[in-house]
Amino acid sequence: MKSYTPNTVAALAARRLMPRDFLTITARDRSTGAPVTVGFWSDLANISAPVIDPETRDTVMRDFYGAGSLISISDIPAIVGVSVERVTVTMSQLHDQVQEAIRLYDCQQAPVEIHTGLLDPDSRKLVDPAEPVFFGYIDKIDIRTPAENEDGAAVLTCVSGTQELLRSNPSTRNHADQQVRAPGDDFFKDAAVCGDWDHYWGAVAQNKVETAKPRGLFGWGGFLGIF
Repeated sequence: MKSYTPNTVAALAARRLMPRDFLTITARDRSTGAPVTVGFWSDLANISAPVIDPETRDTVMRDFYGAGSLISISDIPAIVGVSVERVTVTMSQLHDQVQEAIRLYDCQQAPVEIHTGLLDPDSRKLVDPAEPVFFGYIDKIDIRTPAENEDGAAVLTCVSGTQELLRSNPSTRNHADQQVRAPGDDFFKDAAVCGDWDHYWGAVAQNKVETAKPRGLFGWGGFLGIF
């Protein structure tokens, strides 16, 4: 069951609701491979805001760019079970930081987090740290260049982290793979041929080879009833 803090309960009861979405992408530097974290949110100003880390549940401060950088996020289903969910994030392809994030850095399979929080309409601050509602990876990026009188966008298709639970292991039961996992371990040294081995328990079976003997005259047994 979802639980809320007293601050959030009071804001909900007073109908002081200003929900905002927060997007965090951890991309990779194309030159060094080092992780680069960039954040966007569905409001105007650039801010530092507290969010809940989905893995540790600790409160962390992160920087988020606004000014229309994050346009919309599709519905995020809350389900029970192991299944891969997809979420579509629409961003402005003209925003400088969006351009930097998706073009300058490598975002393929980059971790992505989506948080949601409530702003106090008077102070314009979060009532409580934004709660995580989605954690996954960027599966596809579609940069749409608009024609005249049309709208463009950068559309990120994200898949939930449960895809890692459904990923198959490419390793096989052979000597080479075992040396990668545990160098010097010869457990699978004969794995490719041991299936053809014959193992006898108790008395060893004797393979007898009988030579056929010719019958009859010159091997023509029973010809005309002779011999």
